[in-house]
Amino acid sequence: MKKLNTALASVVVAGAMTAVATPAAARDTISIVGSSTVYPFATVVAERFGRSSDFPTPKLESTGSGGGMKLFCQGVGTQNPDITNASRRMKPSEFKLCQNNGVEEITEFRIGSDGIVIASSQDAENLDISLEQLFLALAEKVPSDDGSELVMNPNQTWSDVDSSLPDAKIRVMGPPPTSGTRDAFVELGMQGGCEEMPIFANMEEEAMEEACHSIREDGAFVEAGENDNLIVQKLMGDTEAYGIFGYSFLEENRGKLQAAVINGKKPTVENIAKDDYPIARSLWFYVKQAHIGVVPGIQEYVAEFTSAGAMGPNGYLKDVGLIVPTRDQLMELAKKAEAMPSMTGNEL
Repeated sequence: MKKLNTALASVVVAGAMTAVATPAAARDTISIVGSSTVYPFATVVAERFGRSSDFPTPKLESTGSGGGMKLFCQGVGTQNPDITNASRRMKPSEFKLCQNNGVEEITEFRIGSDGIVIASSQDAENLDISLEQLFLALAEKVPSDDGSELVMNPNQTWSDVDSSLPDAKIRVMGPPPTSGTRDAFVELGMQGGCEEMPIFANMEEEAMEEACHSIREDGAFVEAGENDNLIVQKLMGDTEAYGIFGYSFLEENRGKLQAAVINGKKPTVENIAKDDYPIARSLWFYVKQAHIGVVPGIQEYVAEFTSAGAMGPNGYLKDVGLIVPTRDQLMELAKKAEAMPSMTGNEL
């Protein structure tokens, strides 16, 4: 009996070791998380990849840029995602989290540009607004009438901000703090507006950033979740609301939605690509190198995403609203997809 128990124990231990040594058996489909803005582009690539290759169609989840980074940086192993999409660059703190959790070798890809729009129904009164006016409409605290201190935002209508704006209640739907779109909006839009006001010029950098990035919570700004399509749907049925999301969602709904003019600039492909539109940002994805060769198809998927057929001047991603890289940038992307260099953290 003792020999039998010993043999059984050996089988159990050997089975456990086999399970640890062969993590590839746990998953044969690429797992991608992250930005809701990059999601539609990555979905098109994934579907093409699934149809044209011998690999399964990758599984995508729209978790928001911040949520995707947390999942991506949890560790190495097939229980964790292989790739995360982001509508802003990885933060130094996120890179450190990855390193601390053993996700040491990461390749970064900048895949193009996008603008953040403030959109409304075609039947609504469109906005022609400056960044300063936008800040005064949505900030938690704004300068007092004499400009000597910050007070809780008293502006209830757009015309309270400026008489040239609509005489309608301020109501803007936008993404939550976990979203890269939200990060880009506060950094480019809100901070861009508050930096023009004298009261912020003498503030310490940390205090200024906190004041510039704080969005009001009295109902004028409504967090509408990570799914930008829900904001689009609500705008179509509500002519008194405005919504914040990426340019690609505006492109998908041309004829149904219109976009605000900001600082005299319309969100067009040309203006966004040239950085003439004030709320433009870059789009990214990050690859966990430790999963290459473990989960099949990762490098092949990256090659498809960075190919001329996808991101070239006549590529299929341009057709769905991505503002594609220049020819030189595309050539560099192709080289990176082949070499898969590791980030050092110094580039952040």
